[in-house]
Amino acid sequence: MNSSCTLDSPQTKSEYLNDVISKTMAKNPNEPEFLQAVKEVLSSLEPVVLKHETEYKDLALLERVVEPERIITFRVPWIDDNGKARVNRGFRVQFNGTLGPYKGGLRFHPTVNQSIMKFLGFEQIFKNALTCLPIGGGKGGSDFDPKGKSDNEIMRFCQSFMTELQKHIGQDVDVPAGDIGVGAREIGFLFGQYRRIKNNYEAGVLTGKGLDYGGSLARKEATGYGLIYFMREMLAANGLNLSGNTVIISGSGNVAIYAAEKALSYGAKVVAMSDSNGCIYDKDGIKLDIIKELKEVKRARIKEYLNHCPNAEYKENNGEIPAVYTIKADIVLPCATQNDITLAGAKALVENGAKAVGEGANMPCTNEAIEYFLKNNVLVAPGKAANAGGVATSALEMCQNSMRYFWSFDEVDKKLDGIMTNIFAETKKAAEVYGLGNNYVAGANIAAFRKIAKAMKSQGLI
Repeated sequence: MNSSCTLDSPQTKSEYLNDVISKTMAKNPNEPEFLQAVKEVLSSLEPVVLKHETEYKDLALLERVVEPERIITFRVPWIDDNGKARVNRGFRVQFNGTLGPYKGGLRFHPTVNQSIMKFLGFEQIFKNALTCLPIGGGKGGSDFDPKGKSDNEIMRFCQSFMTELQKHIGQDVDVPAGDIGVGAREIGFLFGQYRRIKNNYEAGVLTGKGLDYGGSLARKEATGYGLIYFMREMLAANGLNLSGNTVIISGSGNVAIYAAEKALSYGAKVVAMSDSNGCIYDKDGIKLDIIKELKEVKRARIKEYLNHCPNAEYKENNGEIPAVYTIKADIVLPCATQNDITLAGAKALVENGAKAVGEGANMPCTNEAIEYFLKNNVLVAPGKAANAGGVATSALEMCQNSMRYFWSFDEVDKKLDGIMTNIFAETKKAAEVYGLGNNYVAGANIAAFRKIAKAMKSQGLI
């Protein structure tokens, strides 16, 4: 993960906005990811704040938006297979519950810290608002690394983690889901421990569950599919389409795989995918069935693709720009992790003729990279809008749990398509209303913020 971003205090035309950003930076000096997210969102709200500056200032609205309602930090002790005691740190950031129960994933990765949890929770507020579903924003996780751990070690860790987390969640309070390092296996162990402690079957307390105990069809595919539905709408609004265009995708996990699958169904040609070590480039088009076998079944490195397709090339990461971003393509889909595309990467992509970037991950482009793309007329689909398909389908899972009923794959997929189409429409409308052209990054922030601000005003000073 690259962490380069400029954190200098911005100078907008709003004195109130500048003051809030500066004070937030002073209060959180060692949280670069969180500050990056705050600066990106609040700076883009300048036209809205200028219009309502006195009102927002009197209500301390922006100060409340950037301050989490609650941060829970706890230790997670567990025993490895050698009988040795281990201790990790757990987090849950309940950032804003104005629109509904806190909703956001759990991330198990050694890089997890409070800054990353707050950045993800802050982004989640706006992402969830864009879905127009009744869910607030939150995030959680641990610095536990599931890689190389046995199933029994992961089970023991998850049981210890949930023993503390269960005190703070519930289907009408806070509903976690999966994220990096937390898939169906981990959700199963977490749900089992929750049920054991609570002695009831509260299916809606976690989403991303297995289909045999309350999960939703199409949840696995949702984030990747949703990204492509948003891209389809964004490209069409600008006289472009997916068909016939070349695509590169960073990552080869859940989001990347199903973004590739849906992009292929629209006639795009996916020529590269990656993992943390490097990327595969197949000029004839990536064979997705091989990627699925390597990543979903064998959990192998992407380099092993060469064993099946020797004519493909493997490019190892070496330097500031991940290898996948050095490949020429029309459409770029960063689906790995935050700050994957720096300014140097953005320049390389523009030079190679990129027309559009779709953020499948959370904040995969630095602020400087986004600015460079926009200045060079590259369309940007921001993560909080474009990758909202996962949380939207999680909310649909909650609906099904409440009804004790299951929708078919096609029913869920159709609802997802409708939600993503509406998210783009609201994003585009907000950009147009405030004279921002096709700056969908600002459009998404404004559309979400207006919804949250209205609800916060209605509920009083809390």
